[in-house]
Amino acid sequence: MGFALSDLQLTSPAFTQGAAIPARHTGEGEDLSPELAWKQVPEGTRSFALICHDPDAPLVSVRGTYGFVHWLLYNIPGTETGLPEGVADFTAGKNDFGRTGYGGPMPPPGHGTHHYFFWLLALRHAPQLPSGLTQLDLLKRVEPSLIGMNRLVGTYARS
Repeated sequence: MGFALSDLQLTSPAFTQGAAIPARHTGEGEDLSPELAWKQVPEGTRSFALICHDPDAPLVSVRGTYGFVHWLLYNIPGTETGLPEGVADFTAGKNDFGRTGYGGPMPPPGHGTHHYFFWLLALRHAPQLPSGLTQLDLLKRVEPSLIGMNRLVGTYARS
């Protein structure tokens, strides 16, 4: 299938599509991951993976990736329909802060508004991936199993 949008819908009670992410979910606040919910899951979904990425961050890595990865969460069972605020379950990958888990939005001072893409990937397999994968490693491992994906975009400008 490759990486193409599907009918999968990702929402959050914390913010709507294109709206500001509340400060409690940022590095300037409590740094809690927002509650997320999804529906219209593709038939045959056995697991999910989630990525939060800021493409507005002016960073390019030596591997050719761009932006800033704030969160990687995977090995989420296909029976789940969402994640609670501050979720501590499932398997976390390595974010660009250099640690695992959620690291909320916090663009450089005076850098303006950034867009944060919360990508949900529906997978036909239920892999038991190790913790600490990078975004590139995660995408390489799940791409052959991808059957649907979509995103929720929030914004944040540092105060």
